Amino acid sequence: MGAIVAIVGRPNVGKSTFFNRLIQRREAIVDAVSGVTRDRHYGKSDWNGKEFSVIDTGGYVVGSDDVFEKEIDKQVNLAIEEADAIVFMVDVETGITGMDEEVAKLLRRVNKPVFLAVNKVDNAKRAEDAVEFYGLGLGEYYTVSSVNGSGTGELLDELVKVLPEVEEQEDELPRFAVVGRPNAGKSSFINALIGEERYIVTDIAGTTRDSIDTRYNRYGFEFNLVDTAGIRRKAKVKEDLEFYSVMRSVRAIEHCDVCLLLFDATRGFDGQVENIFWLAHRNNKGIVILVNKWDLVEKETQSVKAYTQKIKKAIEPFTDVPILFISVLSKQRIYKAIETAVQVYQNRSKRIPTRKLNDVLLPIIAQTPPPAYKGKYVKIKYITQLPTSYPQIAFFCNLPQYIRDPYKRFLENKLREHFDFSGVPVTIYMRKK
Repeated sequence: MGAIVAIVGRPNVGKSTFFNRLIQRREAIVDAVSGVTRDRHYGKSDWNGKEFSVIDTGGYVVGSDDVFEKEIDKQVNLAIEEADAIVFMVDVETGITGMDEEVAKLLRRVNKPVFLAVNKVDNAKRAEDAVEFYGLGLGEYYTVSSVNGSGTGELLDELVKVLPEVEEQEDELPRFAVVGRPNAGKSSFINALIGEERYIVTDIAGTTRDSIDTRYNRYGFEFNLVDTAGIRRKAKVKEDLEFYSVMRSVRAIEHCDVCLLLFDATRGFDGQVENIFWLAHRNNKGIVILVNKWDLVEKETQSVKAYTQKIKKAIEPFTDVPILFISVLSKQRIYKAIETAVQVYQNRSKRIPTRKLNDVLLPIIAQTPPPAYKGKYVKIKYITQLPTSYPQIAFFCNLPQYIRDPYKRFLENKLREHFDFSGVPVTIYMRKK
């Protein structure tokens, strides 16, 4: 369960540079794993051993100032709703602008920690100029230069102090989050599951101020449904912008074990649904894909099989994911959806004994060894699963640096063939033995 930090501010103050600085080391590693670089508005960072997620809210604004006037509200509201702390970035070169004042006005009403970062301060003269930002009424400010990194350390030192401690879940129950784009049927799905109120055992206030965990005991399974503020609230604005609705899923995804990714069959598995999929994948969460409103699709043109293939094509190389065709309205297969989520949860927490891993995989590796690289032969000697909350498998070998992605994928496929990891991202490490 990570804390979330949002960066807000008008265009061209250096938010993205700052964002990239925060996530650089981590992001490079994360993306290299699956060979995909996705949206650059979200990433993981850590400072002094504290891990947190970063959202660059300025992901959307293009064009003129008047477009921006409308956008700034959305940005700041997104930050206020989703984040545990907010970094508000301004630019010492231009001084306080009308837009900065707008943002400050919104932020002064917030009871979340706000850090005012005055950017582009790279000499003493500019440090003096920064004093005018006291005028924003947000108290202390931090002078930084996101280009060369000066001052970011001091800012981050203070920032991580206010982030909520990651609470170890007392509760060993699986946590399921229903995610997807607006109007796909998420609320109806949750309501259909709950049925009448009497199925709710208890309401546990979530660890974040605005996420409620509801414990359900139904169908013989007990599980927590992570209900984030965004799920039930009818948004005041019809938020259908790609960027915002994906970012709204961040919190739900961070706080769960399994994501039920629900989308509307009549609208298809589009780019936005895909983004949410990769967000869940990047966070190493279990995933179940639910195709809703299947009853409304013209069956002549689309068979289940063809539609499934289409989705698998979109999510390559991670295609070992359950895909269920449901109808929330007629309650068709919603019970199956929960059953599948429980199964994925179990796959994600599965521990394979080292002996079994070696007995199964070493003969396969002996038969298809890693290709020689520059005349060097790689020998994999030993395999073990690391003691983490999701499956990470370490292969110990003499020359880990010579094992390429295609062979890692081969190993992952063999793992999946022999042990059920359906719906779960698996990370493979090559270690020096």
